[in-house]
Amino acid sequence: MKLETAARDIVLRALKAYELDWTKIEYIGQSDSVTFKVETETAGKLLLRIHGERCSRAEILSELEWLRHLSGAAELVVPVGLPDSSGSYILETCCEAGGGEQLNYVTLMRWVEGEHAESSLPDEHLYAVGVMLAGMHEAGEQFVPSAEFTRPAWGADSFRKEWDKLEKYHTAMVSQASWALYQAAAIRILGELDAMTPDPGSYGLIHGDLHGGNVVFAEGKPRAIDFGLCGYGFYLHDLAAALLELSTEQRRSLIRGYSSVRALETDYERKLECFFVKIMIGNYSHHISNPDELPGLREEQPYALAYLKEYLADSRFLFKRIEPAQLG
Repeated sequence: MKLETAARDIVLRALKAYELDWTKIEYIGQSDSVTFKVETETAGKLLLRIHGERCSRAEILSELEWLRHLSGAAELVVPVGLPDSSGSYILETCCEAGGGEQLNYVTLMRWVEGEHAESSLPDEHLYAVGVMLAGMHEAGEQFVPSAEFTRPAWGADSFRKEWDKLEKYHTAMVSQASWALYQAAAIRILGELDAMTPDPGSYGLIHGDLHGGNVVFAEGKPRAIDFGLCGYGFYLHDLAAALLELSTEQRRSLIRGYSSVRALETDYERKLECFFVKIMIGNYSHHISNPDELPGLREEQPYALAYLKEYLADSRFLFKRIEPAQLG
């Protein structure tokens, strides 16, 4: 059965289980889950997710538990899970789609209203994103998980897995001369991560993927969406992910917002650059096996290699303009 056909059938069965009077179903996309926007007569707009093999039932329920805390105790506007007519927050599907992919579970969530930024964000919006992110991290310190709570950790072990995949496909993206920079950077990243000591002020539950596509704005206020990669990690990981696509001045604005709520470590800049390069490499690992993504990845390499050179030279680069490097 093709993925599109399997997903459509699952959506219709799930909406029947939720006893919803839907008026419109709109396909959003496929990443770690297949997602749909559902409009209803009485329940408003909803987000329906069909989960594959990446997450277990316990991990999905733990994500929903974390989101309930952020919505309740922290009063953040985030997607919140909804129960079906029997009170269950997760439906089992056990359906095999095209390519042998297994579609295991369905979750339904409140739709978060807001729009993605269509152009460069003004300083006040970036400052607000920093404030929001810091508030999320503050909420993590007050969160008391249930005994069954389980989410992945984003650190040295997860980076090694990303690196193994990138190493397998790297010849499609860079030359061997350029790959040597990646290898040296990976060794340094792992060394720095292993040297970092987790403590309650620097480590906890993080969003895990807070790039611009996972932030929407309503009346000028940012709202985080897509917590599918939430897990345990250093708070600087989240901050680095938010900075990756920004200019140097935009990065300053976001950090000012964050530090207005949470004080940053005295040596935060070096650590933040480590996470910056780690996430950049992780993004390439995620996309490199998709042939459609390769042209874009190759186009980014002059900038990626420039960051790698700065990082390996132990030069602070977050707040200065970086010129693209010559490809080797």
